[in-house]
Amino acid sequence: MLKNNQVPYGPFTGTPPTYGYDADRAEEQRRHHDILPYIDDSPSSSPYLSSKSRSSRDTLSSGSLESAKSAELDLEKGLEMRKWVLSGILASEETYLSHLEALLLPMKPLKAAATTSQPVLTVQQIETIFFKVPELYEIHKEFYDGLLPRVQQWSHHQRVGDLFQKQASQLGVYRAFVDNYELAVETAEKCCQANSQFAEISENLKVRSTKECKDQTTKYSLETLLYKPVDRVTRSTLVLHDLLKHTPSSHPDHPLLQDALRISQNFLSSINEESTPRRQSMTVKKGENRQLLKDSFMVELVEGARKLRHVFLFTDLLLCAKLKKQIGGKSQQYDSKWYIPLSDLTFQASEETEPLPIPQVPDEELDAIKIKISSLRSEIQREKRANKGSKVIDRLRKKLSEQESLLLLTSPNMALRVHNRNGKSYMFLISSDYERAEWKDMIREQQKKCFKSFSLTSMELQMLTNSCVKLQTVHHIPLTANKEEDEAPGLHGFLNVIIHSASGLKQSLNLYCTLEVDSFGFFVNKAKTRVYRYTTEPKWNEEFEIELEGSQTLRLLCYEKCYNKTKMNKEDGESTDRIIGKGQIPLDPQMLQGKDWQRTVIPMNGIEVKLSMKFTSREFSLKRMPSCKQTGVFGVKISTVTKRERSKVPYIVRQCLEEIERRGMEEVGIYRVSGVATDIQALKTAFDTNNKDVSVMMSEMDVNAIAGTLKLYFRELPEPLFTDELYPNFAGGIALSDSVAKESCMLNLLLSLPEPNLVTFLFLLDHLKRVAEKEGVNKMSLHNLATVFGPTLLRPAEKDSKIPTNPTQPITMGDSWSLEVMSQVQVLLYFLQLETIPTPDSKRQSILFSTEV
Repeated sequence: MLKNNQVPYGPFTGTPPTYGYDADRAEEQRRHHDILPYIDDSPSSSPYLSSKSRSSRDTLSSGSLESAKSAELDLEKGLEMRKWVLSGILASEETYLSHLEALLLPMKPLKAAATTSQPVLTVQQIETIFFKVPELYEIHKEFYDGLLPRVQQWSHHQRVGDLFQKQASQLGVYRAFVDNYELAVETAEKCCQANSQFAEISENLKVRSTKECKDQTTKYSLETLLYKPVDRVTRSTLVLHDLLKHTPSSHPDHPLLQDALRISQNFLSSINEESTPRRQSMTVKKGENRQLLKDSFMVELVEGARKLRHVFLFTDLLLCAKLKKQIGGKSQQYDSKWYIPLSDLTFQASEETEPLPIPQVPDEELDAIKIKISSLRSEIQREKRANKGSKVIDRLRKKLSEQESLLLLTSPNMALRVHNRNGKSYMFLISSDYERAEWKDMIREQQKKCFKSFSLTSMELQMLTNSCVKLQTVHHIPLTANKEEDEAPGLHGFLNVIIHSASGLKQSLNLYCTLEVDSFGFFVNKAKTRVYRYTTEPKWNEEFEIELEGSQTLRLLCYEKCYNKTKMNKEDGESTDRIIGKGQIPLDPQMLQGKDWQRTVIPMNGIEVKLSMKFTSREFSLKRMPSCKQTGVFGVKISTVTKRERSKVPYIVRQCLEEIERRGMEEVGIYRVSGVATDIQALKTAFDTNNKDVSVMMSEMDVNAIAGTLKLYFRELPEPLFTDELYPNFAGGIALSDSVAKESCMLNLLLSLPEPNLVTFLFLLDHLKRVAEKEGVNKMSLHNLATVFGPTLLRPAEKDSKIPTNPTQPITMGDSWSLEVMSQVQVLLYFLQLETIPTPDSKRQSILFSTEV
């Protein structure tokens, strides 16, 4: 039934078809009439047409008649496919039975020898190695013997569901085999080492070829054949999915096949969810064990294109695999793309290797994807509350999955390069330095134990790749669409973090720390402390405010600052400081719900870093507080301040912008990187008390603290710069699709602002455009600046909103807040992208560019 050397199912096929169904082979069989044709000449003979359909058929119009005939033909094509699926299963069963027969062949003589004076193996060893193999053979022989005549005598009415249902009910034998599998392999290995006669037998087991090639046999090792049932049981659901797909719901087999599928899925789920050592290792050669240490989904850059990969780190090699398109739900299969033995792997490229450029996706595109994701999440929640049908929600979930997959591919921009000593290089893109360090540390640690290079045969590589399905620890692509309904979606709001100090260092170093949090499924660097020079006990005591977007984890990395350029680490094509420690803590909503600071310690490589944290929900943090304050500048109406100062633009705005333009225009991440909270508070007090030395203070402070002070001033205004009254109009205007109408609306709204608000905004706008001109150095595009300042300048006071008391409520509302924030970003971005702001009259023109009275 099979072509020469064709194995339609199992771990050695280069591209395994669905559970052994071979479309090419099926077509060939159909052409050569290997199995009797079963299609009746008359379409009307189909038992799946209702009597009503038959009686009314003659009265149908010609158009309806064509439609009915088309439907009948589609049905018959489906039923024909059912036969070819079953013929493929038969071929697969025949091959599998030959494997089991080969396993059983030495069992009888070994048992006979066990009772003699010169046994090869003991009875106990034989029963352990061949445990449940005879029972598996009997189950599949009975199934094959029952299926063969039914396929040979095929008709539309033929039933096979009872055979599959019975086979599924006997999966308990596979449970026993799988539970014993590791012990069987270990016992066989020990017996091979102890007895050369058994070693010879175990390396030369002969598998008979299929009916088409009766005279041929193939040699397999005992270990290879013992793996066959393990491999087969993990694909048990695939054949049922294929068969159900081509079985009409009215067919008597349909409920039986569904029941068999349910049993198989439940069984397979129980196998896959185990995390015993058996599933974490596989035997490779005599006396050796290959274990899986780490696996993860990553983005690989291949000839300039981003490709999703599943990367597996074993004790002796790094394997890059592609997850094949899933068929029938949970079952997965992998194709290997490449592998590097750890003894041949290096992170250092050869001198002549040019570092590959990383294609950057514009921030605007990434934000557009995030807007769609937030919108779809909100829509799904609305549909659920409205108790809409599952079809609507499934359609939205599919769209959500597509957008999240796009974000998964386009977001990461940090390179992790690996090189083979033979000169071949590969590049992964990840979003987190923490993750990059994790992979490097684990690979380097394992390389200390790997000394010899090796190469895998195509058979060994295929076997290893197939084992990944069972060994994997990361089962799903990291999308929220894959998460369970009751999984916490994370925190939305602002996290204040104070990095106090570090202890446990063995030598004095120049140290700084960075903070990362997850946002839309990716980790992003959010803050960086100053460098504490040459000490074993750095005391930073720096506070940072970090925005959380569905965040669940806070990561901290501690670096040694390298000032000596000759000693800099040149891996990944760029100079980097050395990570000396890293750690992470979960962001628990229950722990962070109080108003008090929560102190904690993050241990890392013998070092301990002390932190304090305080969380404010987005609903509370974005609420502008009314102020009756008349003195100072923070929290005071902008019109009050400008009137008191007799200026067009508040003194604090002019001073901060002047200092930033003097020495911060080329600062990487200016306005985005958090300033030290204590410095910002000191400047706030100085401006509020009209301290004469404020300009001296500013000249000595980190420029990020000055940027943070300016942002704080706009954030604490009792009313936003764009005013509460006009805010809804701005939000509506930016949503207009007609560009002419949008420009007219947005400009008229802008010129309707009170004079102090308008002049201050235009003064700031000119500055932000100058910052963006230095984007090549400071990495702050117009879009980045709009993201930072949009909510700060536009967020309304929301005087009537109620602050939720339930600590979990802010989480559920995160996506609607995200949509509003993104609208505010779009408004500011619109004005930043306008080359000039036209004004209606010369008088207004003179006001706009006058900042002093």
